Amino acid sequence: MSMTELHKNGVYLVNGKPVPAAEAKGAAAPDEARERTMAYQILRKHDKSADPRKLRVKFDALVSHDITYVGIIQTARASGMTKFPIPYALTNCHNSLCAVGGTINEDDHAFGLSAAKKYGGIFVPANQAVIHQYAREALCGCGKMILGSDSHTRYGCYGAMGVGEGGGELAKQLLENTYDVDAPEVVLVWVEGTVPHGVGPHDVAIALVSATFQSGFVKNKIMEFAGPGIEALSMDFRIGVDVMTTETSCLSSIWITDDKVAAYYKNVGRPEAYAKMTPADGAYYDSMVSVNLSEMESMIALPFHPSKAYTIHELQKDPGRIFTEIEAECNKELGGHVALDLRRSINDKGQVAVEQGVIVGCSGGMYENISEAADILAGKSVGDGYFSLSVYPSSTPVGLAMTKDGISAALMETGTLIKPAFCGPCFGAGDTPAHNTLSIRHATRNFANREGSKPSGGQIAAVALMDARSIAATAANGGILTAATDIDYTVTPREYKYDPAIYEKRVYNGFGRPDPSVELRFGPNIADWPKMYRMDDDLLVRLCAVIRDEVTTTDELIPSGETSSYRSNPIALSEFTLSRRVPEYVGRSKAVRELEAARRNGGAPADVAEVLKKVGGDVKKTTVGSCVFAKKPGDGSAREQAASCQKVLGGWANICFEYATKRYRSNCLNWGIVPFTIDKSEPFAYTDGDWVYVPGIRQAILNGVETIPGKAVTKDGVKDITLYCKGLSPDEKLILTEGCLMNYYAAGYGK
Repeated sequence: MSMTELHKNGVYLVNGKPVPAAEAKGAAAPDEARERTMAYQILRKHDKSADPRKLRVKFDALVSHDITYVGIIQTARASGMTKFPIPYALTNCHNSLCAVGGTINEDDHAFGLSAAKKYGGIFVPANQAVIHQYAREALCGCGKMILGSDSHTRYGCYGAMGVGEGGGELAKQLLENTYDVDAPEVVLVWVEGTVPHGVGPHDVAIALVSATFQSGFVKNKIMEFAGPGIEALSMDFRIGVDVMTTETSCLSSIWITDDKVAAYYKNVGRPEAYAKMTPADGAYYDSMVSVNLSEMESMIALPFHPSKAYTIHELQKDPGRIFTEIEAECNKELGGHVALDLRRSINDKGQVAVEQGVIVGCSGGMYENISEAADILAGKSVGDGYFSLSVYPSSTPVGLAMTKDGISAALMETGTLIKPAFCGPCFGAGDTPAHNTLSIRHATRNFANREGSKPSGGQIAAVALMDARSIAATAANGGILTAATDIDYTVTPREYKYDPAIYEKRVYNGFGRPDPSVELRFGPNIADWPKMYRMDDDLLVRLCAVIRDEVTTTDELIPSGETSSYRSNPIALSEFTLSRRVPEYVGRSKAVRELEAARRNGGAPADVAEVLKKVGGDVKKTTVGSCVFAKKPGDGSAREQAASCQKVLGGWANICFEYATKRYRSNCLNWGIVPFTIDKSEPFAYTDGDWVYVPGIRQAILNGVETIPGKAVTKDGVKDITLYCKGLSPDEKLILTEGCLMNYYAAGYGK
C-alpha cells in the first residue's frame, strides 16, 4: 500500500471499519446516513436553516489577526454593530514588525485593544501567540465551531470545526447573521499504521496535500479523520497534519477524540471542553482517503505549492532533472519578471545545498517539533556558512516551556536563533532569504514571494516545505539536504506543560463586558471604506486583467508581505492589487472607475457611450466597472482584500472557469463583485481592454436566473457570451444588487 490512496466511491463506517457502499447491505440511504458523521452531528447543532441542503450556521467564537480585524470591525460598526455577541479574539501575529511603515502597525494594535474594550472582545498583544495557537489553547472545545479570518483556521483534532473565511463572513457573525453554505460532502480520512522514526506531521501533511489538491478530491468538503492509526499520534502531531488540510482546499476538518484530547484540555486548564466524539455506526462518506502511516517518508514540497511533493530521497537521487522541471513551471508562473534558478543549489558533489531553515507558526512552531529538532541538533552546530536556522514557538506558553525545559538553551548553543511568536515567515514578512536561494521551512505555504522576494523587482527566492525533523537534520549536516529518517538520534521524553501565567498578565479578556464609553483609537493609516454604489439594471465591465495561468492565488490578487501594513487603509492597499502579476491593472481599473464616476455625475463618457451604442444599452441604467478574468482564482489565503481591493478600484465582476475556494467566491459576493463563471469548453478569447455587457443583470440575480446572456465588445465586433452565476442564497442576491455587504445592512436587510 502507498502512503495515501484515494477512493472516489462512497463508503459506510460499519462496526468501526469502512465498507464500500456497494457492499454495505441494509445500510441507510446516503443522505440519511451522512447525518451520522461527526461533521453533521456538529453542523446540525449550529444550523439555523429549515432546508437541510442549505446551511445557515452560527459559530461559537471568532478569531482574527492584525491584518484583518481592523477592516472587519470597520465593516461591522458601519453596519450597526454595538457589541461582540460571541467571543472574538484579536491576535497580533502578522503585522508585529512595528517599524514597518512608521507607526501604522502599532496604531492597528491600539485600535484593536480599544475595540476589544468598547465591544467586549479578547485582545492578544503582539508576539504573544500566533492566531491559531491562541484559539487552540483558549477557545477550542469538542463540538464547537470557530470562524477565523485566516485560511488555516483548522481545529479538527481538538474536536472543533474551524472554517477560514474572508472578513465579510466574520462581520456577518458580529451582526448576528449566518454563514450560508450548501450542505457539504464528507470525506473519510482513514488512518492506519505507525509513524516511522524521523517522520513528522509535515511529512504526512505534504503527502496528503499532494494526493488530493490537484484533482480537487476534497474541495469544499469536510475531511473526517478516523481509524486505528490516530490513537498513537500525539496532539502536536495531529494538529500538524490538521492545519495543513487547508492546502487540500477542503471546507473544514474533524477528528475522532480520545484520552489524548481529554489530557490536552486538562493541560490547558479547560477539562470541561472535552467530549468523546466518534461517528455513529452506519455513517456514510461520499469518498475516502486512506493514509498508511507506516509507509510515510521524509517529504519535501517544492516551489510554488505544497502539493508539489517528492520524497527527500527522490530529490537527492535526481536533483538536476527535478529542479529543471520545477524551474520551468515556476518561471512560467513568474511571467518573465525574473528567472528562478534552483539548480544553482546543487553543489559539485551533486548534493542539494540550502541556505536557510525556518521552523515557524501554526504548523511548525509546536513544542514537540521544536523539542525533537533540538534532539537532532544536540552537540552539533548550524555552522558559520551561508546556512542559518530560525525557530519561532507558536505562543509564549510554548516559548516559556521551551525555556524551562532547556530546549531553547540547547538550540541556541548550536547557533540556532530563537525568535518570538510571529507568522511573518509564512506570508513574506520575515526571514527573507537571499536572491535565488532555497529556504526550507516547516510552515504552511510556499507560494511565489511568500518568503518576501519581489519578482517584479527582479528578486526571487524559493521556499520548500519540510518537516522540522528533516530541517534539523539538514542543519546538522551543514545545510546539505538530509532526511531525518537517515540519521541516528534519540528522542528525549518531554511533556509540554502549559502555563497560562503570561496570558493572564497580558491578554485583555473583555468578552461579555463591552464598554460603549470607550473611544476607538485611530491612527493616520486607519481609514473608512469608500462609498460604494447599488447595482443598476444593466452592467458593463471592462477587462482590466486577463490571466491565463491554471491557478491564480490570493497572493497574486493582493500580495502578502510588506503590503500587509496597509490593510487598514483600503485605498492605499488597493494600489498593490495584482502588482506582482499584472502591474498595469491598477491604472486600467482606475480609468474605468473614473468613467463610472463621470456617468454617475450625469455624464455620458465617450468610451462608454460608444460601447453601449453597439449593444443597444442605456447609459443611465448601466453600472460601469472593471473586471478580472482568471481560469481558477482564489487559491490560498482567506484574506478578503483580494476582493475588496478590486471593489475599491471600481471592480464589479470576475469571470472564471471555476473558483479555487469557496472563501474567495464569498469574498467577491460580500464586496458586490459578481462571481461569473463560463463554460470550460469555450476558451475565453477576449483580452485586456475588451468589454462585457450584461443587460438585465440586476433583475436576473434577484430572480435567481443562473444562465445569463451577455455581449462581448471587442475591436473585431460584438459577440455573444454566456455567463453563469449559480447557487446564490437570498442574502447573497441582495448583497450583490445593493453593491456590497455594508450597503445591504444600510438598506435594512439582515437585521
